[in-house]
Amino acid sequence: MSISLEAAQRVLRAQPFSELLGAEVVRFSENMVELHVPILEHLKQQYGFVHGGVISYAADNALTFAGGYALGPSVVTSEFKINYVRPAVGDVLIARASVVHAGAVQAVCRCDVSSLGRDGEVLCAVAQGTIAAISHRKGAMPVAARHDRPDRSGAVA
Repeated sequence: MSISLEAAQRVLRAQPFSELLGAEVVRFSENMVELHVPILEHLKQQYGFVHGGVISYAADNALTFAGGYALGPSVVTSEFKINYVRPAVGDVLIARASVVHAGAVQAVCRCDVSSLGRDGEVLCAVAQGTIAAISHRKGAMPVAARHDRPDRSGAVA
């Protein structure tokens, strides 16, 4: 599947949470996806380390983009596991993911999450996940297209 870096960046910008974190796709190829998240004060926990949820976000999104390169752009995370190996400190989180195996409807991917700071790049977490292709039902709209439209009950989404 050939999807451009620019297309991947547009997908990431369409995710409000990714925008909130300041995430950026900087590499998108058959061999590797690389996602950066700036380490900002409001993303740290009480000991000054990057919050585990932010690290998990970076791993999850990098895994999903890697799976999306193999399966096409309509994918979701089916499951993933993460091991935190050391605290993340520095200036930037870097999540690098690749496909281990891809079938017709799912891909198994792995990801290393590192922090980059004055001491160089340090591995913080390793993750593995299964990414699943999704089919679109006739008439279904992506979430971004449904914003502020009433659902069947009349409530606004």
